[in-house]
Amino acid sequence: MSATDKPLLIKRYASRRLYNTETSDYVTLEDIAGLIRKGREVQIIDLKTGDDLTRQYLLQIVAEHESKGQNVLPVNVLTDLVRSYTTGMQAVMPQFLASSFEMLRNSQSKMVENLSTFPNPMATMPGFDALRKQQEAFLKTVMNGMPGWPGATSGPEAEPAAEKGEDLADIRKQLAELQAKLSKL
Repeated sequence: MSATDKPLLIKRYASRRLYNTETSDYVTLEDIAGLIRKGREVQIIDLKTGDDLTRQYLLQIVAEHESKGQNVLPVNVLTDLVRSYTTGMQAVMPQFLASSFEMLRNSQSKMVENLSTFPNPMATMPGFDALRKQQEAFLKTVMNGMPGWPGATSGPEAEPAAEKGEDLADIRKQLAELQAKLSKL
């Protein structure tokens, strides 16, 4: 195991200063956040007691970023987190969050892989074809009657009213499905 595979040990002194054992210098919370953003794992230990303070400091980093307007966590998610401490969800929440972030990382990896695909990398992404069809149907509905728009339905080549209604119903159904999926997330 190389040095970068092991968590970087940060020691907290009684003065509350944080000491990077690898570079032999003091670091700030922002320095630690930068290391984490670069992919480095850290472990923060209280020098006197030996207690692991990593969780406490990571929460502090998140709180500072949120308070500076760098909002990642919507209020409803924060509310659900607070509620999870007082319900039966407390036991399930850590696994749920870990799984959610793992899925996010996997999706990002697949997207990067697909971007290297030639000639149309987006076409290989899961759900891309359905998304493309939704966009086409939406644009067709919105741009209906606009002169010069490909697929415009004005004039002699206009679609029958029944087909327009079906397209609109499909769009509404797909929108409802997407909203349901988003609310589950």
